[in-house]
Amino acid sequence: MPRFTSSVPATAARMLIGILASSALCAPPARAADLAAADAAHHVGETATVCGIVASGKFDSDLKSQPTFLDFERPYPDQVFTVVIFGSDRSKFGTPETSLRGKHLCVTGKIQDRSGLPEIILNDPKQLRQ
Repeated sequence: MPRFTSSVPATAARMLIGILASSALCAPPARAADLAAADAAHHVGETATVCGIVASGKFDSDLKSQPTFLDFERPYPDQVFTVVIFGSDRSKFGTPETSLRGKHLCVTGKIQDRSGLPEIILNDPKQLRQ
């Protein structure tokens, strides 16, 4: 059986491998692709960025935690994904149930399952981009 040999000296080959390995270690981490709101249910437990249109929103001031709900793609109760902002963080976002309705948003956080519906809880405006 023929034996294959390289025309590049072994020392040069090792140097090239070292350079490539070093540059790979210094490269910035790849950013995961954004998820469509409809795909979020397949990523429960993961930290991800989910994007979609805010179809409806509600500030529920009667509940103890005073949550604001932003429903993506279809209005409540048929939404495919929900963003929750609790009352303790609401002032950081203004009135999101009205100011963000109809807008395309991307939110980043851990996707959780709440009664069979995926959601992300926001507590910092840096988790949100328009």
